[in-house]
Amino acid sequence: MPNQPTNQTPQTRTEFLRGLGLSSVVLMSLYCTGTLTSCGSDNSPTPTNPPAATGITGNTDPGKGKIDFTLDLTNANFSKLKTVGGFADVAAVIIANAKGGTYVAIDRFCTHAAGNFTYRLAEDDFLCGTHLSEFNTDGTVKPNQPAKKDVKSYKTTLFANGNSLQVT
Repeated sequence: MPNQPTNQTPQTRTEFLRGLGLSSVVLMSLYCTGTLTSCGSDNSPTPTNPPAATGITGNTDPGKGKIDFTLDLTNANFSKLKTVGGFADVAAVIIANAKGGTYVAIDRFCTHAAGNFTYRLAEDDFLCGTHLSEFNTDGTVKPNQPAKKDVKSYKTTLFANGNSLQVT
């Protein structure tokens, strides 16, 4: 029998999932973890300004003005940055303790398809996990990569105590 047009209003995603018997708790956990997003969204990550208890103070959100934050390197979230080769994501920025113990920071998302970067100590560069574009530690894209546009780099300042790192 061919599909017959109906006068029913289409269900929302939530109504559909509830019809499957999923509880409000399950639905909220799916929304909160980002599993459910609207089909029309651009899927761009939204950085946030985390509370100081996370080891971060200052602005981490470029949408709210100039990036200017300080990390507490004694905080468990960032203690790996005290080791050469360690790296951490902070909202829209990735910070690495690069070769020679210098700190570098660039935009966290690839200009090709917004993939996430990892820092590679052996190559002293950043690699996008989505299409394998490679970027130098200053944010410039290496030749012959899927990405063609550089990412923004940020200034890093290690305070004298060695336990605080500012990114601007």
